Amino acid sequence: MSTKKKKRKSTVRHTRAIQRDRSKRPLTPPPDEQVQQRLAELLRPAIAAQAALFRQLKLRNRVLTLSVMVAIMVSLIWRQIGSGGTEIARLLRSEGLLWVPPLVVSQQAISERLRTFPPQLFRQVLLHVLPRLQERWRNRRRPLPPVLAWARERYPAVLAVDGSTLDALVRKVGLLRGRQPTSLAGKMMAVLDVCSWLPRAIWYEEEATAHDQRFWPRIRQALPTGALLILDLGFTNFQVFAQLKDVTFITRAKRNLSFKVQKVFQRTPQVHDLLVWIGRGESRQLVRLVRVRYRGQWYEYLTNGLNPGTLPAVYVAALYHQRWRIEDAFNVVKRLLGLAYFWTSSSYGIQLQIWTTWLLYAVLVDLTDAVAEWLGRPFVDISLEMVYRGLYYFGQALRHGQKVELVAYLAANADWLGLIKRKGKQRRSPADCPGAARSPT
Repeated sequence: MSTKKKKRKSTVRHTRAIQRDRSKRPLTPPPDEQVQQRLAELLRPAIAAQAALFRQLKLRNRVLTLSVMVAIMVSLIWRQIGSGGTEIARLLRSEGLLWVPPLVVSQQAISERLRTFPPQLFRQVLLHVLPRLQERWRNRRRPLPPVLAWARERYPAVLAVDGSTLDALVRKVGLLRGRQPTSLAGKMMAVLDVCSWLPRAIWYEEEATAHDQRFWPRIRQALPTGALLILDLGFTNFQVFAQLKDVTFITRAKRNLSFKVQKVFQRTPQVHDLLVWIGRGESRQLVRLVRVRYRGQWYEYLTNGLNPGTLPAVYVAALYHQRWRIEDAFNVVKRLLGLAYFWTSSSYGIQLQIWTTWLLYAVLVDLTDAVAEWLGRPFVDISLEMVYRGLYYFGQALRHGQKVELVAYLAANADWLGLIKRKGKQRRSPADCPGAARSPT
């Protein structure tokens, strides 16, 4: 059996396993009053700000307005409700959802609205919320990992960009019924602030095989002047690199990279720091090639930060290692918040779920950062997953009559709730090797 067929079968098994798991889950209780207030405080102003766009799209002010649809989508994901319109219709009728009072709407009306509601409204709600959360992050005081503290003093933003293919759509729904082979839900691309863990920009393509290079024009527009950008190999493009005059990038070097050495900054048994020429014609340019030997293997990086005094070789390797933060973010949105499963096969419905999931991811990051500040610990020490799961126990405490505040409760009970990550095998980077640590700064 070919590798592609094995991967396809694995994807199908994974999707079916998610379906079985969701179908067996008990109904999750609604968020407690403090969590609802936190969500409403952030989201309702963002919803109100889309009134002009709502009218521009010539949408009628029906029962299922933007405010109601956001409450529905947030509830679907926050409460991990896997049955879509049927269960939501019951909950909306019996108890209401978030800021929406009890409302009688048919399951068919909700399902149809999920398939046809313009997703750009949800995307604009997300984009309206993110700057506010970024400002909250800037105003908090908690330690950063040393390499990020060093970078933040020198760059206005430290960003990582990467793409992720969305999982298989269920072939039992909509137009996909009976289609072979299994269809994927598309591809998303994100630019993440690796200091705050908040997204700066997110894009979606229906074509799951869309190459990373397709996103370069949009990525360049999203980059602030002076930013540090961390890239993986899939974004290697010498023509684009030559145009990044006001941005510093760090990426891995391809094994077959062709270059000509212009100058040697450093050459030790553990570290090589070279100024080299790469590319041809208009894409010909000077970059630094940094090699670090770690556990018997050489790791190679390219950067257009040409001054070793400004960007030492040890920080090139250490900062590239921070690219894993965007992988962590994808893991949270896909596994913890359920973006590995889709309720509908329509492009609109998929996008509604994508933008809402990233919205809740940002809210969860903000809450986790507030806990980190309370504990005086770096954000990376606190588990996003366990903060999310800890909300259940906070709700139980309120129901038992305890008068507690959300962040204070989570911080005070961080140990038994498992909020602080256990010290185990940490991801180490080539910058951890002794030779790199001794490189001059």
